[in-house]
Amino acid sequence: MTELGAKADPREDKIEVDGKRLVAEDLVYYVLHKPKNVVSTLSDPEGRPTVGEMLGRLGGRVYPVGRLDFPTSGVILATNDGAFANGLLHPRRAVPKTYVVKVQGLMSAEDLDRWREGVELDDGPTLPATARLIRHEEDKTWFEVTITEGRNHQIRRMGDATGFRVMRLARTSFAGITHDGLKPGQLRPLTSDELMALRESYGVPKKVRRTAAAVLPSPARGGGPGGRQRREQTSKRGQSSPARSESSSARGSAARDDARSARTDRSGTKPRGAGSRGPRARGPAGRSGSRERS
Repeated sequence: MTELGAKADPREDKIEVDGKRLVAEDLVYYVLHKPKNVVSTLSDPEGRPTVGEMLGRLGGRVYPVGRLDFPTSGVILATNDGAFANGLLHPRRAVPKTYVVKVQGLMSAEDLDRWREGVELDDGPTLPATARLIRHEEDKTWFEVTITEGRNHQIRRMGDATGFRVMRLARTSFAGITHDGLKPGQLRPLTSDELMALRESYGVPKKVRRTAAAVLPSPARGGGPGGRQRREQTSKRGQSSPARSESSSARGSAARDDARSARTDRSGTKPRGAGSRGPRARGPAGRSGSRERS
């Protein structure tokens, strides 16, 4: 090649550099349950935990599609397909993002109507949103909102503009993809059906192959090369004493249940009372109808 800017198709052309052939990576697509207090980048100069550390277990260069704020938890997609990422983040696609929000103050139906009609921000009014009241909790409100924009800190700014400070925020869906079945820090490949649905709605990815949906454990739960060895050692020790194994298993199960409840509460993925694991409701509940860093 002697012409600057020459292009080649890595899946059709044979490309060599200094006699060594370059082979294109397979395109991969994942959904990650981002925990709170994690940066949605591959690295962070301040040394905070990042999404990149979780994606590093996959090998290759897999990066997040858009962003979530440091304190916001929830669904974030990851891929090595640039066209896929750009297609879902382009404003023209109007990809829906659904959040569960906890705000300070008691919101009325009229307050939710302001979100549905659009909120005036310093960079212009937002597009109409879909909002649904979940419950009131003392002097706080839980509600669900779906937006089709990706402005910087949009949900928190909408709360400030309407007089309801956002206290907790979790994204439960991105382009129809949820983190159901994933604990904070876990990820899994998108299924073929999910990829087909994305292609039909948004035109990406260009090709869909049959994929599995195995859940990859989070590092905090013993994932990685050392986890398997530790589990095997634990299994061998347990074989020598069945009674002790059964007792330890019961205690371990109870401890895991307690830890799971605590992690679910801290993750912020569902409001307390919006799902089966939240506390009892204390007040009335009603019904009504990128680059994201919401």
